[in-house]
Amino acid sequence: MGKAEEENETTVTEFLLLGFGDLGGQQLLLFLLFLVIYIVTMVGNILIVVLVVVDHHLHTPMYFFLGNLSCLETCYSSSILPVMLSNLFHGGRGTISVTGCMTQYYFFGFLAVSECYLLTAMSYDRYVAICKPLLYTVLMNGKVCLQLVAGSWVSGSLAVNITIYLMHQLTFCGPSEINHFFCDFNPILKLSCSDTHTIKLLTLFLAAVCSLPPFLLTLTSYGYIISAIVSIPSTSGRQKAFSTCSSHLIVVSVFYGTIIIVYLLPKTEALQDLNKVFSLFYTILTPLFNPLIYSLRNREVKVAFRRAVAKFWVFKRICLHI
Repeated sequence: MGKAEEENETTVTEFLLLGFGDLGGQQLLLFLLFLVIYIVTMVGNILIVVLVVVDHHLHTPMYFFLGNLSCLETCYSSSILPVMLSNLFHGGRGTISVTGCMTQYYFFGFLAVSECYLLTAMSYDRYVAICKPLLYTVLMNGKVCLQLVAGSWVSGSLAVNITIYLMHQLTFCGPSEINHFFCDFNPILKLSCSDTHTIKLLTLFLAAVCSLPPFLLTLTSYGYIISAIVSIPSTSGRQKAFSTCSSHLIVVSVFYGTIIIVYLLPKTEALQDLNKVFSLFYTILTPLFNPLIYSLRNREVKVAFRRAVAKFWVFKRICLHI
C-alpha cells in the first residue's frame, strides 16, 4: 500500500496553467495586446541599456542604476510573457512541466527581490542628490554604486535559492491545475500533498526580510526628499528637484502598490480573478512603464536618443558613400 501511495505521489510531472482560458473568444485579442506589450517592453528597456552604455553623458550613478533596472526588467518580462503568449495562442491554457514551473518561479522570485533592492538603491541615490548635493560625488562614487547594484542582484539570488531548494522537496499528487497565468508561490503550494508548514513559515520570513526593509527605506528616502523639496524657496527650484525623482516615484508606487494589494487580499476563489488582474501590473506592466516613463519624462534620455539617431544616420551615409 505504501508503494502504491508513493507512486501516486510522483504521477504529476506537469501542471496546467489556466491563465485566462475562461475568456473564450477574447484570446486572440489578448494575445495581440500582450505581444505588443512584450515587444515595446523589450525594445524600450534594451534601448535604455544601450544608451546608458554608449552615451558618456549618461555615465552617472542615476543612469547606472537605470541601466541595471532596464536590464532586470528585460529578463523579468521574458520570464513570464513568452509562456503566457504561447498559452494564449493555443487557447488560453497550456501545460508546463514541474521543472519548468520551478524554473519560471526561480527567475520571477530572483528578479522581483532584486528589483525591490534596486529600487531602494535608486531612491537612496535621489535622496543624496537632493538632500546632500555637496556630498553626492563622495557618497555615490563608482565603488558604492557597484556595491549597491551587486548587493541587489546577490540578495535576490540568495533569497529565492533557499525557497527553491525547499520547493524541490515537495511532492505533487494532484490536482495539477494552477489558476494563474504564471507559476507563483501560493498556487504551486496548493497543489502539493507534502507538509508545507515549514516552507510557508520560512518563505513568510524571507518575504518580510526582502520586501519590508527595502519598502521602508524607500519611503524614508522619499520622506526626506519631499521635505527637502518643499523647503526650496523658488518654484522653479522645486519643480526641477521634483522632476529628477518623480519618474522613479511613479515606478515604485506601481510596483509596490500592486504587490501589496495582491498579497494582502484574502485568498478566496471569488477574488482569484482580481488577483490575476493586479498581478498583471507588477509582472507585465511595470517593465513596460519603466522605459516609457523614463524616456518620455527625462530630457537627458531623449537628448541621448537623438544623439544616437544622428550618429547612426551619419554612419549610414558614410557607409553608402564607400
